[in-house]
Amino acid sequence: MTQPVKTTTTTAFYIQAVISFGLSVTALGLGIAYLPVTAWVRAFMGLGLLYVVTSTFTLAKCVRDRNEEASVVSRVDQARLDKLLAEHDPFRND
Repeated sequence: MTQPVKTTTTTAFYIQAVISFGLSVTALGLGIAYLPVTAWVRAFMGLGLLYVVTSTFTLAKCVRDRNEEASVVSRVDQARLDKLLAEHDPFRND
């Protein structure tokens, strides 16, 4: 039975993604904080930023879950195929 190739991210890529996320949220937060508008507009934009960030995490989780589900289904299908091939005898007389 063949095992599916597991893809993992490198530590450097993970650190780069975390730093990039932190910098982008910080920069946008500072930009909103220093806008020359009233506090209500600033608060509304801050809530919009939080909504976008939480929606992004939710979408990433959904994509990850769908990918893991497809991986499990392909492993089950592969196991069924391996079992059928192991049980098949091409020289058997019926």
